[in-house]
Amino acid sequence: MSNRKSNSATARLKQDYLRLKKDPVPYITAEPLPSNILEWHYVVSGPESTPYEGGYYHGKLIFPKEFPFKPPSIYMITPNGRFKTNTRLCLSISDFHPDTWNPAWSVSTILTGLLSFMNEKSPTMGSIDTTDYEKRSLAFKSLEFNLRNRQFCELFPENVTEIQAELEKRLAMNKSMENQNQNQQVAESSNLQSILTNIVVLIGFAAFAFTVKFVMKTSYSDSD
Repeated sequence: MSNRKSNSATARLKQDYLRLKKDPVPYITAEPLPSNILEWHYVVSGPESTPYEGGYYHGKLIFPKEFPFKPPSIYMITPNGRFKTNTRLCLSISDFHPDTWNPAWSVSTILTGLLSFMNEKSPTMGSIDTTDYEKRSLAFKSLEFNLRNRQFCELFPENVTEIQAELEKRLAMNKSMENQNQNQQVAESSNLQSILTNIVVLIGFAAFAFTVKFVMKTSYSDSD
């Protein structure tokens, strides 16, 4: 009976995988482990005009052998400011709520629901309360965080390439800004030196004029 359930889950997940490749979920990529189709990993690319923009958020779905008749566990691995990491998330599409689960729902449905809830602010078990500023900061940090995760790099090579390109772009921008700051500092230093030189020259002229005036006054006094 157990093998029959496992085979049913495997067949359904293979079907869902083909559908997902044919009709991808916006902002999300998902791949099952080559060694275990019951464990899927996903990456959410932060949507534009949200605090997650520019970030990459890695998580996983753990499907039961009874899928699609029972829902999966949902986890987020990358720090994101919305969900606790490596913690089962309490969502209507997760195993926290088997009573609301619909066997007709697919992997695409689950991922779409996860993204929708991520963009909301309603609290639930496994969610955390952070500011948009903190989420934006974590979006920037998510890039290097994911590159240190072996599974992420193995399952999502295209995302790795995108992240590396983004990091190189940011590094080039930082170097450009540093060069601009250095040039500005050099220019300011040069201007300051020029001003000081002019002041010294003016003081020299004033001293020379005072000396000439003093000599001339002394000469007139002696002639009298």
